[in-house]
Amino acid sequence: MLALVAALFLPLSQGVAQAPAGFARYVDRAQLMREVAALGNPGLEGRETGSPGAVRARAWIVERFREIGITPAGTGGYTQPFTVTAPELRHVLPGTRPFQTTIEAANVVGRIPGRDLGARVIAITAHYDHLGVDDDVVYPGADDNASGVAVLLAAARHFLRSRPQHTMVFAALDAEEVGLHGAKTLVASAALPRGRVALNVNLDMVSRSAAHEIYAAGTYHTPWLTAVLLEVQRRASVRIRFGHDRPPAGAGGLEDWTRSSDHGAFHAAGIPFIYFGVEDHPDYHKPTDTADRIDPRFFGDTADMIVEAIRTFDARLP
Repeated sequence: MLALVAALFLPLSQGVAQAPAGFARYVDRAQLMREVAALGNPGLEGRETGSPGAVRARAWIVERFREIGITPAGTGGYTQPFTVTAPELRHVLPGTRPFQTTIEAANVVGRIPGRDLGARVIAITAHYDHLGVDDDVVYPGADDNASGVAVLLAAARHFLRSRPQHTMVFAALDAEEVGLHGAKTLVASAALPRGRVALNVNLDMVSRSAAHEIYAAGTYHTPWLTAVLLEVQRRASVRIRFGHDRPPAGAGGLEDWTRSSDHGAFHAAGIPFIYFGVEDHPDYHKPTDTADRIDPRFFGDTADMIVEAIRTFDARLP
C-alpha cells in the first residue's frame, strides 16, 4: 500500500499551464493534479461508500488533513462516523453489488479558527465517495469528485497560511452518491454550531469544461451573493456563470441543482450556499472519468477562483 501511495505522488507537472498574469493565484497546480490523480486512482476501486476502497480513500484524506495541520473538528479526531441503512440507499448503477443492511461510512472534518472567534462559520464541503465497481469495471470518479476534494485541500492550505476572519470548517463527505447522507450528518452535528453557519461552499465536479466556465449555483436563493461573485469574476480567469438554482418554469431550460449535491442538506436547514460545479460531460458517471482527462489549466484556474471566492465571502459576509 505504501508503494502505491508513493507512486501516486510522482511529479505530474509537465504540461500544467500557468495562470495568466494579473489574476488571483493561490494554488500549487502540480500538487492539485497529483492529488486528484491519487484520489481518482483505480486502486481505490471507485470509492463506493462502505467499500475497502472508500476506507483507503478516507485514510488518505485524513493524512492530508494531518499534514496540512488543520484542527480536528470533533473530539474523536478527524473522522465523523455514521451509518447508512439499506432502505435509505438509492443505487446509481444498474447491477451494482447489493448493499448489506447497514453501511459504515464517515466524513473527514477539520477546522481553522477565525480571527474573530465570535463570527459565524463558513463550511467548505466536497464529497469523496463515488460509484465503485460494476461488472469488474472501476468507476474512478476523478472529476466527480476527486477534483472537489483536491480543491478543498488546496483551500485549507491557503487559509492555514492566511488566517480567515471567520472560522472555516473543511469537510470531505461520504455517501453523497446514495442520498447526501454525509452532508445531512454534518449539518446535524456539533461540528457545525446550530444557527452559527453563515454559508456553505460546496465543490462537486470542478475540473473539466471545454468552454472554460463553471456554474456558481445558489444566488437565486441568496441574491446578495451575486454582487460578491461579480467582484470575484474581475480577478478570475475562468468564467463564472449563474443559474441551475431555480424552479424550471423560470430557468430557461436549465436543470435545478438546488438539491443535487451536498449543499442540498444545507439548503434544507436554511443555510445559504454556493455550489461550484460544471455541467455534465460525456464521462460523467462513466468509467472514463479519469484524471488524465482533466484539463490542468481549467482546473488550476478554477481552484484559484474558488479560493478567491472564499476569501471574498470571508471579507464580505454581513
